[in-house]
Amino acid sequence: MRVMLVDDSKTMRNIQKNILTTLGIEEMEEACDGQDALSKVVAFKPDLLLVDWNMPNMDGLTFVREIRKAGNKTPVIMVTTEAEKERVVEAIRSGVNNYVVKPFTPDALSARINETMAKAA
Repeated sequence: MRVMLVDDSKTMRNIQKNILTTLGIEEMEEACDGQDALSKVVAFKPDLLLVDWNMPNMDGLTFVREIRKAGNKTPVIMVTTEAEKERVVEAIRSGVNNYVVKPFTPDALSARINETMAKAA
């Protein structure tokens, strides 16, 4: 499985990479914001996107809206500190498939990945 990590925090991307590696996922691409991710997503062709909400240049929600507008159906898990119900609803309406609130446990991320990929199959 190919996963793109979109987060402005290098530390957070490293945490996610470590968790994904323990799940047997080795093909990963990193992006530091939505703009960077837009420039890489077509060439990398990820099977899953883990996207932070709050980033400079282009936030995660804008990135998701852009790829959905372009017809990209890749499953997206929003990984964010934004936990208010209205924000979660807004993200799902914008095309996010699942949601993980930071800080999260490896088990929580793993469960969301499994749920998301099972629904997408």
